[in-house]
Amino acid sequence: MFRTKIGRTKLYQNLLVFLALLGPGIITGSVDNDAGGITTYSVAGAMYGYGMIWTLIPSLVVLLVIQEMNARMGIVTGKGLSDLIREHAGVKITFFIFIGLLLSNIGNTTTEFAGVAGSMEIFGISKYISVPLVAVLVWILVVKGTYKIAERIFLIFSISLLTYVVSALISGPHWGDIGSALIHPGIEINTKSITVVIALVGTTIAPWMQFYMQSSVIEKGLKIEDYKYTVIDIWVGCIVTVVVAFFIMVACGSTLFPKGIQIAEAKDAALALKPLAGRLASEVFAFGLFVASVFSATILPLATSYYICEAFGFETGIDKNWDEAKEFYGLYTFILIISAVIILLPNAPLIDISIWSQVLNGILLPVVLVSMILLINNKKIMGSHTNKPLQNIIGWGAVGILVILSVVLLLTPIFSK
Repeated sequence: MFRTKIGRTKLYQNLLVFLALLGPGIITGSVDNDAGGITTYSVAGAMYGYGMIWTLIPSLVVLLVIQEMNARMGIVTGKGLSDLIREHAGVKITFFIFIGLLLSNIGNTTTEFAGVAGSMEIFGISKYISVPLVAVLVWILVVKGTYKIAERIFLIFSISLLTYVVSALISGPHWGDIGSALIHPGIEINTKSITVVIALVGTTIAPWMQFYMQSSVIEKGLKIEDYKYTVIDIWVGCIVTVVVAFFIMVACGSTLFPKGIQIAEAKDAALALKPLAGRLASEVFAFGLFVASVFSATILPLATSYYICEAFGFETGIDKNWDEAKEFYGLYTFILIISAVIILLPNAPLIDISIWSQVLNGILLPVVLVSMILLINNKKIMGSHTNKPLQNIIGWGAVGILVILSVVLLLTPIFSK
């Protein structure tokens, strides 16, 4: 009896510690299902049905390994990834890497505001009201709030993304066909399918995630004794990310693909679901898009501000005030404004921005991963906490596959003429 009570007490203590440390893994993973991601998953489902769902399995494995590397590197070194890249690769190389990442994330943030605009238009609210209002609220949360307040709100957003499970179940999925597609995808290899695969990988394992994950672990003040709880947090976050992505592809693959309906953005998927799966499925899909877009419009510029300012030695952190971190908040404000303004421009090429920002993510990802793997295997930096052989095999394997896909993407149009 006494031992049972001690066991329960220990369990409750561990649970309380985990809940206190909860955040970086789940938030980083959930933001991955942003407007650009939802668009990419929706387009893949509409174009190929269940045929692209198999990409989520290797993506989950790589995502788990990479996110764990980031958390471990942040906990052990107390430094952000961009800070470490600058110290060991030099300012010139760092500058060119981060120019590409900055452009990519401006495109990604623009896509988030496109998601806000599109989802609210389904509920009859003009983008000229929704976009500026969300931009202001997001700015106030980050600039005037604290990390603890922001993190709690972000966790609520993460839970809200599970609405996509409801939307998919209402659409009437064919589970036997889904199982067959996982084993035998049967996708024709051409420029279009390779572009979609790279976009899927680029949105599931985005470059910005690596920087935000490491920075948030540091800002939360996690130590090596917290590591085991952080790993659980990462596992939960990665699994939720892939589950949500799975159900988005299922929803569109079950309804739009059989009817031959092609879409260009996530809003189109929500609208197309209405006559096929009913108003509830359509509105649940649109609500999920809105939540994801607001969530990611907050995090993406924040991640960009973290890694740019860390790379060049400026103060970072949302627990600091404006005077303490002018460059950090200034860059955050600039990205929000320029992204919101692009959405409000008539005839802005939003679809191209959305898809190609994801493709750019997929092309930039190997550069970031190479930097990460070299750093985490450096014993001068990590001591006894370097990678195990299996982690290196998965990491380098992911780099190799992404490089091959990028080369094939570039060469396919040449040889297909």
